[in-house]
Amino acid sequence: YRISRAMTDSLQHRFERLYPALANDASFLRSLLDSGRQISLPAGQHICLEGSNCSHLAFVLSGTGRVYKLGESGREITLYRVDAGECCILTLSCIISEKRFPAFAVSESDLEAILVPASVIQDWMDSIRSWRRFAWNLITARLGDVISLVEEVTFRRMDERLGFYLNQADKFPLGRKTAITHQQIAAELGTSREVISRLLKDLEQQGIVELGRGWIRVLKPPM
Repeated sequence: YRISRAMTDSLQHRFERLYPALANDASFLRSLLDSGRQISLPAGQHICLEGSNCSHLAFVLSGTGRVYKLGESGREITLYRVDAGECCILTLSCIISEKRFPAFAVSESDLEAILVPASVIQDWMDSIRSWRRFAWNLITARLGDVISLVEEVTFRRMDERLGFYLNQADKFPLGRKTAITHQQIAAELGTSREVISRLLKDLEQQGIVELGRGWIRVLKPPM
């Protein structure tokens, strides 16, 4: 990791804008200034491997991290993403419980973050009320996302899940090409590329999508 010096004033302002729930706690900000270091990661860089120790917690400033599980068959399923203004709850829970990381984490795009040592995070849990409130609110919100994912995997057919996924206008604007592969969609939904290819071919025959090498164009809402 490329690590810079402690945060500059401009970086502190960025942090305060992205993490307003923590911005007004002077003792927290002093500790962050003393212990935090800025990092920059390229897209595709693994951040954590399954079974690794969590020595730091990252406060994301820009870019996106993806947390996923990898099965023995090689299939992936995305658990959640960590965007600017967020931290990874699995890393946080591992630091609190002193357990090993139970998944994989990778930078999905170029990513900037502030790294704080695990020992400091543990001290904050005991001594800084605003941090405890932020941490538990983050865990509660993300837990709801993971429960929704479990419900989808358990109770929805794959064609329904694919339709819901393609119906996200921010990811697949109607009539515009979206650069994505069948394998990437399979990793999002926790299935095989062959299943996704077959379902997408059905949607193409229905005139709902147009398919090309490495891209998809949604022609009309699939749901």
